[in-house]
Amino acid sequence: MSESSTRLSVFKTYKLYVGGKFPRSESGRVYEVSAKSSAAGAAGKGKWLANAPLSSRKDARDAVVAARKAFGGWSGATAYNRGQILYRVAEMLEGRREQFVREVADAEGLSKSKAGAVVDAAIDRWVWYAGWTDKIAQIVGGANPVAGPYFNLSTPEPTGVVTVIAPQESSFLGLVSVIAPVIATGNTAVVIASEKAPLPALSLGEVLATSDLPGGVVNILSGKAAEMGPHLAAHQDVNAIDLAGADSALATELEIAAADNLKRVLRPAVADWAADPGTHRMTAFLETKTVWHPTGSLGASGSAY
Repeated sequence: MSESSTRLSVFKTYKLYVGGKFPRSESGRVYEVSAKSSAAGAAGKGKWLANAPLSSRKDARDAVVAARKAFGGWSGATAYNRGQILYRVAEMLEGRREQFVREVADAEGLSKSKAGAVVDAAIDRWVWYAGWTDKIAQIVGGANPVAGPYFNLSTPEPTGVVTVIAPQESSFLGLVSVIAPVIATGNTAVVIASEKAPLPALSLGEVLATSDLPGGVVNILSGKAAEMGPHLAAHQDVNAIDLAGADSALATELEIAAADNLKRVLRPAVADWAADPGTHRMTAFLETKTVWHPTGSLGASGSAY
């Protein structure tokens, strides 16, 4: 091949991540994703990046089915094992760091150095949540003092299937900050990626697929939150919803729809995704189970043990 020859550009085909597989939208629809200009005050679209799948309500229903199917195994796994798997995700993210730096730079209009700092913070946050999997029960559970020969123990349990509307502007750090706490505590997730910047989320699906995470634990959809959100908020097999990326009008609509089956709803104030995340996103989707158990017959010493 002569030096003057040029290679044909091989563009990446982005797909959904549902049930551990990579389907196209059943509707066959796509939409254009463009880069955000890094120039201050710039308006309009930047360069074309890719065509992303425009998910339908059928895709959303399929994602809920996959999340429900995966819930039993994931919630039943030991907390230590979940931590190992989440740490493996962080390892894989580290290995694909340069790809995510490029995608975040295009998605958020950042320089390469600033995008690198965002990606590093997202990987560090994933490791942070991985470390919490076997510790959160020590914070929100414990033994309760009662009058009588009983043990009274309160333990946290995952809520179930959680719909997550990812932040619109923070395409990767915000995304990690809403997905990781949901699955660290044993829930499964149906994620609607940022409509304007879905590519880092869709690439995250490729990482999850190769990170020992069981299929269906995280399901990633791209498209319009206003189209899929109401359907998921009203879905009888969705147990909770995180409205991190919903605007005020959509959040109100989804809260009303979620009331039909008493979903847990997290509607936080405007978030600084770079700040210390604390534990509230983990505890938001946990239930508390309290168990009474007799200590046995009391002897002369006051205890049977």
